[in-house]
Amino acid sequence: MKSYLIFSFLICLMACSNEPQPVTVAVASTSNDEQHLKEQIGQMILAGFRGFSIDEVNPAFIKQIEQGYIGGIILFDYDVVKKKAERNIKSPEQVKNLITAMQSKAPKPMFIAVDQEGGRVNRLKTKYGFPASVSAEYLGKLDNLDSTRMYALQSAHNLKQLGFNVNFAPVVDVDLNPDNPVIGGIERSYSADPDQVIKHAKVVVEVQDSFGIISTLKHFPGHGSAAADSHKGVVDITNYWTEKELQPFKAISDVAPSVAIMTAHVVNHKLDAEYPATMSKLIIGNVLRGDLGFTGLVFSDDLQMGAVNDMYSFETILERAILAGVDVLVMGNNLELEELGPQRAVNIIYDLVQNGKISRERIQTSYDRIMKYKQSF
Repeated sequence: MKSYLIFSFLICLMACSNEPQPVTVAVASTSNDEQHLKEQIGQMILAGFRGFSIDEVNPAFIKQIEQGYIGGIILFDYDVVKKKAERNIKSPEQVKNLITAMQSKAPKPMFIAVDQEGGRVNRLKTKYGFPASVSAEYLGKLDNLDSTRMYALQSAHNLKQLGFNVNFAPVVDVDLNPDNPVIGGIERSYSADPDQVIKHAKVVVEVQDSFGIISTLKHFPGHGSAAADSHKGVVDITNYWTEKELQPFKAISDVAPSVAIMTAHVVNHKLDAEYPATMSKLIIGNVLRGDLGFTGLVFSDDLQMGAVNDMYSFETILERAILAGVDVLVMGNNLELEELGPQRAVNIIYDLVQNGKISRERIQTSYDRIMKYKQSF
């Protein structure tokens, strides 16, 4: 009788152990779903950092890359917070090694970006051992497409050799205000004539595309007519902006579908009475995506710039930019240093999705677009 009871007890234990565990399975499923969503959101984050070598980079920043919470990085030569040329760039070999090491930490290929326009906005300077460059204004005045092509070839070859795959150039702002402190005033525009801008910028795009470098047209919907610097505060272009500033974005994106476009943090009440372009569904959704028919990748300008950062909370900036149609959210970490910012941004956006303020479909759209561009390299 005792043996029978023991046998029955063992049978019961075996049966119980085979029962499904719905609570445990549900928790695991939720955890996997959360991780997947956060990794998708992470692909939308492009951030800056300090360090000439991977050993000098904040380990917490590297950890965010390894977790898939950073989809791209940007390199600078000058550290604005330190007010010193001590950031990421000091020689060709050093830059190549840094990029290779950083890229090796990512579970998916990262965008490796730089502002290499030439002239004043030139991160890869001759003093670090890189080839000399010239400004867009110089090339526009020279008006020799062979010269434009030659400088573009030199730049694109250099970027490719170093490991960059995104150049935040060419600038296609029309030089409607020569005293503009961040465009005309520092020779970043090819011309006051949209056709001239289109002609030269097309050459740069074609050359960069041939090297697998994603060209980023900037700054939509046009920053050339502005009279102030959006790095420092709100810039209202309502009284100066004209529709011809849209022409280069339309003409070049129509013939070069691989280009991306960067938004400007400018206020234009002719297009949106409330929000600056980066946060405006009317400007990005209606004008860029709708009227111009652009279906490609949209980068924000640096979200730490005063034009948005002084006016809105970080959560509001992220929410409005994503709802407007921005795919990649740029945090340069140079105007202010927050190297844990990417993780904070991912968590904020995740909560916005969970709270129903941003849909899963909206995140999926940007993720799919990003991965399509990344297939090119």
